[in-house]
Amino acid sequence: MNVILIVEVEGLNEKTVFEKHLNKEGFTPIPNEAFAYEGNTTTHMFSTRAFILEVVEKGLKKSGFESCRIIFQVGENPMEAYLFDHEKDTFEQVAV
Repeated sequence: MNVILIVEVEGLNEKTVFEKHLNKEGFTPIPNEAFAYEGNTTTHMFSTRAFILEVVEKGLKKSGFESCRIIFQVGENPMEAYLFDHEKDTFEQVAV
């Protein structure tokens, strides 16, 4: 299944480090789109969701950032949106 990932990040210190991490994990930039990536998955939705959240979180922490929201779609499933909560040190799901 195709995966589309859109990242809205503020205060990103190292964009190159962030994108290199995403690329290493299978997400390639979508041409002419800022902070938009695509990839493929063969795993179940639950595993794919956990993988996406983990990959983005690690990339952000390596790069340094102030705030981040992501939205992604896996195959034909509805889009899901998440906001990084610095107090809980993880992503929390928010309404789309």
